[in-house]
Amino acid sequence: SALTSFQGKPTIQQVDPTQSNASNLLYKLFPRHVADALREGRKVEPEHHDCVTIFFSDVVGFTQISRQVGPRKVANMLYRLYCKFDELSIQHDVFNIETIGDAYLAVTNLVKDQNNDHVKRIAEFARDAVIAAKNTMIDEDQPSLGYVQIRVGFNSGPVISDVLGTQQPKYSLFGDSMNVASRMESLSLPGSVQCSEASAHLLKEQAPAIPQRPRGAIRVKGRGEMNTFWVFGDEQ
Repeated sequence: SALTSFQGKPTIQQVDPTQSNASNLLYKLFPRHVADALREGRKVEPEHHDCVTIFFSDVVGFTQISRQVGPRKVANMLYRLYCKFDELSIQHDVFNIETIGDAYLAVTNLVKDQNNDHVKRIAEFARDAVIAAKNTMIDEDQPSLGYVQIRVGFNSGPVISDVLGTQQPKYSLFGDSMNVASRMESLSLPGSVQCSEASAHLLKEQAPAIPQRPRGAIRVKGRGEMNTFWVFGDEQ
């Protein structure tokens, strides 16, 4: 295996020609400075980030879809969907943190300086992800099942990043900003993009031409009432 453990820290051996693919994968999964540290056997320290923008999405009706088509078809659907999302992440320079089942998590202003447009990037990525989903069949063998719908939410704020584990090191983000972003997604609507007030204010500064309108105050678990906003006005 290219990944090894050295003094309890995740590392990767110096790359030889047979390990180039493993090295390339490492640099896709981790920010460059983190991947460098893992390769060289250095400890990866937790990092504070003052203001990032975090994107969450999930597939509407995923449990029902899973019952209808079975695990093989679900895996194929998510593969096709996330291939599109990954292409969009490159286009918008958005860093994909992870996918967990039908949930897709991405972030800006984390692995590089995007301080002037990180919310704009996520908003446009979110818009294009919704469109991409609407053009992705649930099951290519059963067109009558229709197309995927996602709900999207995002939030901006401080986070801590760190690498967890040694056998299968995982790059993770922590902080209340993550919780709020997750709530923005879970309380969004099918085919819609919802953001927090913090993101809405920054988006108005970074991209005033992007339409947004207040949803009003909604009850958010663990936070009470929060003012949220629809972005691009495509809520149903």
